Amino acid sequence: MENRDYVFGPQPPVAIPITGSTAWFPVRRVWCVGRNYSAHAKEMGHDTREPPFFFSKQPDMLVPGGGRISYPSLTQNYHYEGELVVALKSGGANIAVADASRHIFGYAAGLDMTRRDLQKQMQEKGRPWEIGKSFDQSAPIGPLTPVSSRFDAGTIGLSVNNEVRQSSDVSQMTWNVEEVIAQLSRQVALAPGDIIFTGTPEGVGPVVPGDVVTLEIEGLVGLRVEIMA
Repeated sequence: MENRDYVFGPQPPVAIPITGSTAWFPVRRVWCVGRNYSAHAKEMGHDTREPPFFFSKQPDMLVPGGGRISYPSLTQNYHYEGELVVALKSGGANIAVADASRHIFGYAAGLDMTRRDLQKQMQEKGRPWEIGKSFDQSAPIGPLTPVSSRFDAGTIGLSVNNEVRQSSDVSQMTWNVEEVIAQLSRQVALAPGDIIFTGTPEGVGPVVPGDVVTLEIEGLVGLRVEIMA
């Protein structure tokens, strides 16, 4: 590789810890699926089954391991969305649904934190969602559990201050993990290090400074964050 001089040092890769290993998973890109549980789609005012659609967050917006995160600027309506996250060890373009599972490295619990008021403002104006979804510390994520089988069922539950707010099952996703991977690979070529937040069930809502959010997904390490002022 050609030696290069940089005006400042390149940023080190963002990485997620792996259960049972001293190795870390380096993140390339972060993708998120919109409205992938029918009950959540209905609570957001959408009542039809749509093909999966995607938006992105930057890797440095991840918060590996959770912990304390700051209440973001510009919003008065800051929401949690508990999600199953899938991490890829390989990729490609136009992946077939039947082949998608062989590209999976593992899974984690993740939070798609959202500035809901800004998201709705952009929707009303027909503008991109970025300001509502893509901001610092907007994607806390737990440790990755290496895959041993297909993850097509399992409870997913989120609590705020020990009060249950979301309770569902991964089997209720409109588009399962393999279908999500296949669809996204038609939009963009996937590669090792890509992660995908696969959507949230119904029960999303606001949090304020001092709240503690806990996400549990059956078979995975849980995730806990505290909202700071």
